[in-house]
Amino acid sequence: METLIVRPKNQKQLAAIKAVLKALDVTFQKEKADYDSDFVEKINQSEQNFKEGKYTILKVEDLWK
Repeated sequence: METLIVRPKNQKQLAAIKAVLKALDVTFQKEKADYDSDFVEKINQSEQNFKEGKYTILKVEDLWK
């Protein structure tokens, strides 16, 4: 069988997914994520922005101005 990794965006989605899995008699296990999902989303968005060239370069001399 396959293993699926599901990442719900909020508690409502999580509850719905759990309800469907229980109704279908599918076993599942919960694993604690290392990072908060909001934090991970921000990091992923930052990486995407960088790939698209949406960033600013600062000179060291200008850091504290």
